[in-house]
Amino acid sequence: MTIVYLFGSSLSRSFLGFLLRNASFITVCFYVLKLVEEFFYLIVKSLDSFRYDNMADLYAVINTIQCLEKAYIKDSVTAKEYTAACSKLLVQYKAAFKQVQGEEFPSLDTFTSYFKLDCPAAMERIREDRPITIRDDKGNTSKCIADIVSLFITTMDKLRLDIRANDELQPDLRDLAETMARLSLVPDEFEGKEKVNQWLRTLLSMQASDELSESQVRQLLFDLETSYNAFNRLLHP
Repeated sequence: MTIVYLFGSSLSRSFLGFLLRNASFITVCFYVLKLVEEFFYLIVKSLDSFRYDNMADLYAVINTIQCLEKAYIKDSVTAKEYTAACSKLLVQYKAAFKQVQGEEFPSLDTFTSYFKLDCPAAMERIREDRPITIRDDKGNTSKCIADIVSLFITTMDKLRLDIRANDELQPDLRDLAETMARLSLVPDEFEGKEKVNQWLRTLLSMQASDELSESQVRQLLFDLETSYNAFNRLLHP
């Protein structure tokens, strides 16, 4: 009686009769629609999974390059091991970035900024597209010499101005170490190169906000001055 009351009109009664006569057919239709919905859901989910996997791969490669650069500066790996690993990672980076590059991440900078990746050493290595052990001053010897002189003077001036924070000193010291490594006329056994690398290792072991003590500042300034004088003697024997 309730059904007849709800579907009082002849049109409603006809529709109810259709539903009752074709219940199995309608059930199949709903089942098919459900399958189609689940199929498209799996496709979308799969595409998202591939997207996140690709981003994770790129993130991991960049982080690995950063760790490798630090390991080499700390003498934790040999030059031969470093060169082989870095060369392989740079190839992997190119492949990984191609999978991610697009409207959302048109450049590496946008990717590292989005994920707040602090990896200056890796970024520099990727930009140069070669391990630091492979020298390539590309004939720009004069520019390299000028950069080295400028970095020596800039770093010493900062120390004389009582600038002691790690994040203020480390970038210049890192650039100095890398520029000397690129300049082919600077031999591997050059005393200034080793002193700069030692101090760079010290700064890498500190927090960004940490500051050098007064005695450390005095020693670093002394080492930089002696290294700078040795570099000048190397240029003018």
